[in-house]
Amino acid sequence: MTLKDNHGRLINYLRLAVTDRCNLRCFYCMPEEGIDWLARKEILTFEEMLRLCALLVKMGIDKIRITGGEPFVRTDIMKLLWSISKLPGLNQLTLTTNGVLTAPLVPELKRMGIQSVNLSMDTLDRNRFFAITRRDELPKVLHTLDALLSHGIDVKLNAVVMGEKNAQDILPLVELTKELPVSVRFIEEMPFNGGDVHTDSLHWNYQRIMALITEKFPAIKKIPDGPFSTSYNYQIPGHQGKVGVIAAYSRTFCGTCNRLRVTPQGMLKTCLYDNGVLNIKEIIRSEKADEKLLAALLHAINHRAKNGWEAEQLRKDAMPVHESMATIGG
Repeated sequence: MTLKDNHGRLINYLRLAVTDRCNLRCFYCMPEEGIDWLARKEILTFEEMLRLCALLVKMGIDKIRITGGEPFVRTDIMKLLWSISKLPGLNQLTLTTNGVLTAPLVPELKRMGIQSVNLSMDTLDRNRFFAITRRDELPKVLHTLDALLSHGIDVKLNAVVMGEKNAQDILPLVELTKELPVSVRFIEEMPFNGGDVHTDSLHWNYQRIMALITEKFPAIKKIPDGPFSTSYNYQIPGHQGKVGVIAAYSRTFCGTCNRLRVTPQGMLKTCLYDNGVLNIKEIIRSEKADEKLLAALLHAINHRAKNGWEAEQLRKDAMPVHESMATIGG
């Protein structure tokens, strides 16, 4: 089955957030204090998540990414991953992690068939890592990077660029691609920090990030982007890895967006910038048949915003985007 939205875009990718909790406190993702964690009853159970994934795979979803919060802080997450990995019709199961708890699990992830992992790492400097995440965990993250590469798992290193915090880390992160077969991707900072700060402009946008990289590495070359790529991709001659820039705030990739998002509490987001268009949990727990859930999903997909700007304008609360990324799943 092929699933398309009302703008003719193929939908074949689900990002499933399994928890809003995290063992880091990155300031661009959540406030330092005053976080109201979701109660267990408010979060989808593993059985509900598996039921949803099975239905979506039948509808045409063939790639699922597990996100959070931090997925590995949820008890028994590996059992869910194994169950999802066995769904008939699913071609790719991937995950996003901060790497703090991940290293010991890498051999099992490999056996499960995980071929690619997104690893969040905004800096290679331990002091700046602490300043950004409010936790001194960089050595564990680097250990996870080594474990993933040693087991032949593709790694995308995701770094959110914040001028006053880690702009000096852009070039050292690019240098990693010389010896390591990793894709280092720089992400424009977004307003999903759980606070009230909202800006209509962005100092470190994708053009400025690339200008800095090109100045240092003038031989860098543009390489083809995948059909649903959210990043502009490049490679420096002689380097094993690649460099990418994700214009998440500028929203230049909406025209080829192929993804759905489901929050830990079961809200469907057909765009990162909407505030939820369907309460999946309510439907599942009302014991309605899968046919009812299928109809509701199709209705939401067939009324999808054209792009992130339209989705933000259509938000039900008419308020600027400010929720925590930990409650969205990225």
